[in-house]
Amino acid sequence: MTKKERVEFIINKMEELYPNPAIPLDHKDAYTMLIAVLLSAQCTDKRVNQITPLLFKKADTPQKMVKLTIAEIQDIIRPCGLSPMKSKGIHGLSEIILAKHNGQVPDTFEELEHLPGVGHKTASVIMTQVFDKPAFPVDTHIHRLMERWKLSNGKSVEQTEKDAKRLFPEKLWNKLHLQIIYFGREYCPARGHVKENCPICSKI
Repeated sequence: MTKKERVEFIINKMEELYPNPAIPLDHKDAYTMLIAVLLSAQCTDKRVNQITPLLFKKADTPQKMVKLTIAEIQDIIRPCGLSPMKSKGIHGLSEIILAKHNGQVPDTFEELEHLPGVGHKTASVIMTQVFDKPAFPVDTHIHRLMERWKLSNGKSVEQTEKDAKRLFPEKLWNKLHLQIIYFGREYCPARGHVKENCPICSKI
């Protein structure tokens, strides 16, 4: 298969397996999604979905969140890991959203990436999954699979993102990044991957 044929095969297989991929993080609006994505760094979505109801019961808006202390936030989110850094980020970004953005989560990469605790990947997730603007967030699954499928060299997440955006049509980015994440979890794990049993690796 040529690279172009591989890309076509992957797109078609993803559409066949995951025609309507759900957003894996539970949320009700842009703010709760932002907090959930921030918490998901080096933590499973399942764990985040167990913790966010406890946090959002106390504070599901920036107005309520700034009334909590960083220590109170940290105490709730501790099971998600990196809690000292994440609690400061959550409190700090809530203050900035109130002070600079009228209480609304901003909808540009530049403004999102200026928020404490928000890196490019988090901003990309918000842009695509909340605001439906084209982005291709690269998590560990996408980074691994792009290299495994010989579509990127695996040198850096930045390179993987560039390659994904170059190879896949922009209109598919928002859906495809979710499809690849689900595929990586179900069929193409980092450990214990059996090439012959993988619907894509066994064919390309």
